[in-house]
Amino acid sequence: MSSNITSNPLIDRLPPHLKQFIKPQNYEEYTPVDQAVWRYVMRKNISSLSKSAHHSYLNGLKKTGISIDEIPSMYGMNRILKEIGWAAVAVDGFIPPNAFMEFQAYNILVIASDIRQLENIEYTPAPDIIHEAAGHAPIIANPDYAEYLRRFGKIGCKAISSKKDYEMYEAVRKLSILKEAHHTAPEDIEVAEQLIEELQNQKENPSEMALIRNLHWWTVEYGLIGSVEKPKIYGAGLLSSIGESEWCMTDHVKKLPYSPEAAFQDFDITKPQPQLFVTPDFAYLCQVLEEFADTMALRKGGHRGLAKLIESENLGTIELSTGLQISGVFTRMIKNEDNEVIYFETSGPTALSFREKELIGHGVDAHPKGLRSPLGKLKGINLAIENMSPRDLKAYNFYDGEYIEFEFESGITVAGNNITGMRNIQGELILIQFSECTIMYKGEYLFRPEWGTFDLAVGKEIVAAFSGPADDYSFDLVTHTSSTVTAKRTYSKKEIELHSLYEAVKNIREGKNTKFSLEATFDILEKDHSNDWLLPLEVYELVYDRDPNFASRILNHLENIKAKRTKIKHLIDSGLNTVISSGSKV
Repeated sequence: MSSNITSNPLIDRLPPHLKQFIKPQNYEEYTPVDQAVWRYVMRKNISSLSKSAHHSYLNGLKKTGISIDEIPSMYGMNRILKEIGWAAVAVDGFIPPNAFMEFQAYNILVIASDIRQLENIEYTPAPDIIHEAAGHAPIIANPDYAEYLRRFGKIGCKAISSKKDYEMYEAVRKLSILKEAHHTAPEDIEVAEQLIEELQNQKENPSEMALIRNLHWWTVEYGLIGSVEKPKIYGAGLLSSIGESEWCMTDHVKKLPYSPEAAFQDFDITKPQPQLFVTPDFAYLCQVLEEFADTMALRKGGHRGLAKLIESENLGTIELSTGLQISGVFTRMIKNEDNEVIYFETSGPTALSFREKELIGHGVDAHPKGLRSPLGKLKGINLAIENMSPRDLKAYNFYDGEYIEFEFESGITVAGNNITGMRNIQGELILIQFSECTIMYKGEYLFRPEWGTFDLAVGKEIVAAFSGPADDYSFDLVTHTSSTVTAKRTYSKKEIELHSLYEAVKNIREGKNTKFSLEATFDILEKDHSNDWLLPLEVYELVYDRDPNFASRILNHLENIKAKRTKIKHLIDSGLNTVISSGSKV
């Protein structure tokens, strides 16, 4: 992690695979135009959201110390968030969904520190600091909502993704970067949109990650709270979108009671949402989350859970009835006629753990080529291996250092020299090691003596299956490299001049010395930057009730811009209304 990143105890305890996504905020890279964009959105939001947002939002703005006039710094946010048990880190745009949710499980708010361009002031498909800091941060000051967010992260990061999910993540990330980048060619955006459409049109059952991502979208991002007839906004996507926060309150957007069925309602990140879900209160969010979690492989395990891991082609974990956890890339399973898993295989580095801690001597170095093992009960013996005491083991000829042959109820046979066993803290046998071992099933060799030492994973059944390793430190996970990076903009001489004009107006507003007067600034603006609409609004704010002649001149200039640029007419009108309704500087 960069030395330029301000840390605190919550951030310090993050595992390395999460720290790899953290980047410096680089506050000095925000331009005066960026600061004005933040201020416009925040002033507009305070004006409109005072009527439509849940009371936790405005209260949270005060508690989290988020300024209306300036883009917040990570240092300042962390100093205040620490008081409510949270922290914030900066990242580069979208990060993988599992990682995003795992940050939440650690009480860390992930903030994409870039800010939308002036052209995208109403809404951007790319995550930015307006969305993250102004949208997410204030609401977490509500303890009930903060617990929901943490709990969601804890469960969501275990959701199993499909191969398509990983492809969709990269495609959406690329599109969001292209749309936010300056002067992106329209044909490049069109190609990126076509790829997303192709992926969306691929018909397959949605993965756990796709379903829980939907729940996240319809609550954390686009949630409403209260009654269907009179809802309030709490979702960060709505709170940070000056267009959609007003649009969503009209009858054009259908309001539905929130339920677990929301998991099956897909969304399009590039368009306003045609329907939204309303929860009666924050406690109900946790109730729906728990209902959904009960359907996940995390809690159900079994052949379906293992099948999801195999399909994902990614690192995952199964937990057996003994508590033994096997982490690796799962490639095969054999089931019996009752759909019970009687055998599994992993490929490549594999680690064994118990209660999320790697077993000594059973990391990836011990199992570099994978692990395979039968599961279930032994034939003709009512007592499961895991429940056998040392006396029971001797009764069935399980002697350390002795040759043994036995058969599972499934018909899988094992023969080899019993080296030793390992028990969990309850005294249950979880692992038996053999040398010169042969395992067969229906004439197929599942293990041969020449393959080395065999570790029998003891357990009747798979009780859980989830994404990622059991122990975060078992694998080298600091390997994430996205195929796309957010674009860093360079500015022309004319754009730099415009920045200096914005800075001059900011300094005047704050009572600081500046080389330009308001009149001189506006003269240059009118002559050389006639298409810019936001700075004239900031100048107007300072003179509208003090200098009628100057104010009238600015209004005429804005009318000319509205006539030329009809698509932003409503933004100018909205800005003027904010100035008048506030009565003074905010």
